[in-house]
Amino acid sequence: MRIVAGKFKGKRITTPSGLPVRPTTDQAKESLFNVLNNDFDLDEVSVLDLFAGTGNISYEFISRGAEKVVSVDANFKCFQFHKKMKQELEMDNYHPFKGDVFRAIKSINEKFDIVFADPPYQLSGIENLADTLLALDIYNEGAVLIIEHGKETIYSHEKLEQHRSYGSVNFSFFYPFKDNG
Repeated sequence: MRIVAGKFKGKRITTPSGLPVRPTTDQAKESLFNVLNNDFDLDEVSVLDLFAGTGNISYEFISRGAEKVVSVDANFKCFQFHKKMKQELEMDNYHPFKGDVFRAIKSINEKFDIVFADPPYQLSGIENLADTLLALDIYNEGAVLIIEHGKETIYSHEKLEQHRSYGSVNFSFFYPFKDNG
């Protein structure tokens, strides 16, 4: 795994063995950020990274200049790795939290431009994740919710704007303030 662009471009991230993760591939990550670059000035965004795993997506946002990135993951080893990377790369605007995503999101008292969720592909209730996350008051005007998922999960939602597929990695883009009238 490596950071694709920005101030940490080319930095290889070696994760500890035994993390229960499925990192987003470099190709899919690069494609995701190409899409985001069309809609956002990435050095002005605040990001919430849910089910952060290795922190791969968070580090990419920081590398590309995001103002603030908050990541949440329930796994203690993942959280420890996030803290290690925060220190190693001197990412003062990176704020990792350890906790259950569904409990954590209920206590978030700030708004974000980009909310990225990469749950386990076999997460029970994954088909309802968009409804759960879109119901929260955590979005700035013009924000996007991106859910990474496997090909077996298909979202049909009024706020779904686009779906991108890169091999086994799929991204669904939801716009909380999309005008449906």
